[in-house]
Amino acid sequence: MVEVNNLTMRYGERVLFENINLKFDVAKRYGLIGANGAGKTTLMKILSKQIQPTNGNISVQNGLRVGTLSQNQYAFEDFTLKDAVMYGNKRLYDTVKEKDDLYINGDFEDEKVNDRLAELEMIYAEEDPTYEVDINIEKTLTALGFPVETHEDLMSSLSGGDRFKILLAQVLYYKPEVLFLDEPTNNLDLEAIAWLEGQLKRHEGTMVVISHDRHFLNSICTNILDLDFKKVREFSGNYNDWYIAANLVQKQQELDRNKKLKEKEELEAFVRRFSANASKAKQATSRQKKLDKLDIEDLQSSTRRDPSIVFKAKREIGNEILEVENISKSFDEKVLDNMSFRVEKGDKIALIGPNGIGKTTLLSIIIGDLQSDEGKIKWGATIEPSYFPQNTTDLIDGDELLYEWLQGFGEKKDLDEVRKCLGRMLFSGEEQKKSIKSISGGEKHRMMLSKMMLQRGNFLVLDEPDNHLDLEAIIALGEGLYNFGGNAICATHDRELIDAFANRIIELKEDGSFIDFKGNYEEYKEHIGS
Repeated sequence: MVEVNNLTMRYGERVLFENINLKFDVAKRYGLIGANGAGKTTLMKILSKQIQPTNGNISVQNGLRVGTLSQNQYAFEDFTLKDAVMYGNKRLYDTVKEKDDLYINGDFEDEKVNDRLAELEMIYAEEDPTYEVDINIEKTLTALGFPVETHEDLMSSLSGGDRFKILLAQVLYYKPEVLFLDEPTNNLDLEAIAWLEGQLKRHEGTMVVISHDRHFLNSICTNILDLDFKKVREFSGNYNDWYIAANLVQKQQELDRNKKLKEKEELEAFVRRFSANASKAKQATSRQKKLDKLDIEDLQSSTRRDPSIVFKAKREIGNEILEVENISKSFDEKVLDNMSFRVEKGDKIALIGPNGIGKTTLLSIIIGDLQSDEGKIKWGATIEPSYFPQNTTDLIDGDELLYEWLQGFGEKKDLDEVRKCLGRMLFSGEEQKKSIKSISGGEKHRMMLSKMMLQRGNFLVLDEPDNHLDLEAIIALGEGLYNFGGNAICATHDRELIDAFANRIIELKEDGSFIDFKGNYEEYKEHIGS
């Protein structure tokens, strides 16, 4: 369906990837993975013909419709939600709008008007043979959490996250045979991600998707494309299958290289020993020729780097941890209603629920950044909380260097300790002298995690810390939370992260109630029967 031939992309002297040849087959769903900065989004933009490569070409089978998830959340501000989704099929959208205008303003005594209406009806029938455009859009929007009464609202009334959902609905409504999706689970809650998984599993064409959500990749992918060493290697299976296969390949390469190195040492020793011995000269010459032919490739190190996230509390946690008593909070409407729960020693809580349900509000009240309308928060005397706010990328700013910014928290930290902490989060050498304001969203999230490790609190409060993190960092975060000796409460939509650390689930519901379940996420899903 789609072929990539001799694809190369350079920015100045920097080579992102070179001489890539790929063929994307029908009924296959490809997950494109790689380290941050490896060029995944650039490759996706080349595939969808948004940008041109340095060399090479992309060919798409004639007649196939190509759908690309737009990243411009503000492109449809004056559209209703319904119209923004319909715009995914622009031919149908234009037809509907022109037809509606003619029925309202057209002169039906004019033959040209009637002829044009007949043409429009034919186009409409081609694009929507079942005449179910309204029903299909309504189902899609409702599944993404937009009630029917909001479907005529303007896009400008939505938050950034909800705008992104509409863009996702738009590209799926088009039903393209070739689908390119860059981070489609961003801003989606667990229910919406599950809905999206179901939609994509039914996709009958070909699809390429970039995601940092391992559960999502495991659920939908039939193949993995690994962008590393400036090349793309294809693996059959999902993310877990790739992980096993890639490690086996790496191990085999190491064994082969070690075997060749041993043979090289033995040949070199023989040549040194017998090259001056007349009776052994012929054998020595033979061994030297063999040695010259021996090809020992440098074992390439992956561009992936695994951070080391280790949370260590400087103070032992006591028996009284945290009590939330009858907390209520309203803005335009009630968000939290008489909420009470007690945190016990050893609890690692995953806080879940739809976007906008009140998770950030609850964590802000717990940490003391926001006052509740009713109720109170009681911390134990031994508790020293450490906080990861959702708006981390906005909060980390200024002219300080990375190590200077980090040194300013808690007791003035020893510079060597600060540098080691930055190194664990993959800021090494000269990178530590970057300006805070110059770093990316993902780097800011790693900085906040560095701060939390340095503070050594015994109760961690985290609000969607996995946003902007790559797969390796999310895995490290899950391991860090699992091994942490204190308590934690973390709001996240990442299933694999929840599975990695949580032994208690608190889910906020639309009606203001909540479910408090002691057990992991799989046990929770069984408990509620889903």
